[in-house]
Amino acid sequence: MESVLLPSLLLVAAYPRGVSSHHEWRQSPPAPSGPSTPFLVRLSPELEAVPPGGSVWLNCSHSCPLPVRSSLRTQLRQGKTLSGSGWVSYQLLDVRAWNSKVRCVVTCAGETREATAMITAYKRPRSVIMEPPVLMGHKYTLRCYVIHVFPVGFLVVSLRRGGRVVYFESLERFTGSGLANVTLTYVMRAGPNDLWQPLTCHARLNLDGLVVRSSSAPVMLKVLGEAPCKLGELVRGRGCCRPKRASRTGVGSIHAWRSSDLLVPDFHSRSQL
Repeated sequence: MESVLLPSLLLVAAYPRGVSSHHEWRQSPPAPSGPSTPFLVRLSPELEAVPPGGSVWLNCSHSCPLPVRSSLRTQLRQGKTLSGSGWVSYQLLDVRAWNSKVRCVVTCAGETREATAMITAYKRPRSVIMEPPVLMGHKYTLRCYVIHVFPVGFLVVSLRRGGRVVYFESLERFTGSGLANVTLTYVMRAGPNDLWQPLTCHARLNLDGLVVRSSSAPVMLKVLGEAPCKLGELVRGRGCCRPKRASRTGVGSIHAWRSSDLLVPDFHSRSQL
């Protein structure tokens, strides 16, 4: 009889009256597993420029102390991937779009954050060539070639006499997706004061914050055409004869072709960023 009652008494002592065994062994809620402070995500470089067809590495870093899921979202072709504690580096290949948005998405403890970067593909002009002025009648024809440039739709070409812009054209209306050649033509009248002033051609790419500039070697006006003059209206200067109030208006035009459609002599140009 005692061998039967003893286990019963021990069982009652283990579970006080009014408390079930299920309630006694229920576990407390788990502690939150997320980071104590909001984590940060960074994608660098935030703005990168490469030649058309080039490649680039982007590094995505984060401050989450826990294991994360990380991915890169882009329309560009991806290559190799390297990773370490708190970072992943992605290689992007054959960049040909002039402007591409890239997003790095990181998930930490159920929370998702992202960072963005812009990849710009451009080609500085291989050459900027200013032809010697051609005198026809009483006007000069100035012609400038901009060779192998991309993207042509973001190009501005200008002509300068001395340090002053005499004519410029924007190529916003040209939407070609490959390397292009550009020819700018400008017809102007000139007077004695224009002799021996340098004439230069300038190409400028405006790429949403990145400005790329190139310029030609200078050429000079050495001879002026002689305009018809009436007696009493002549102005003598430097061996030239011109009307006292000569007009100095000009007309310009610009054209762009694919880089394979136009061959021009390869003179040296001066380029600067």
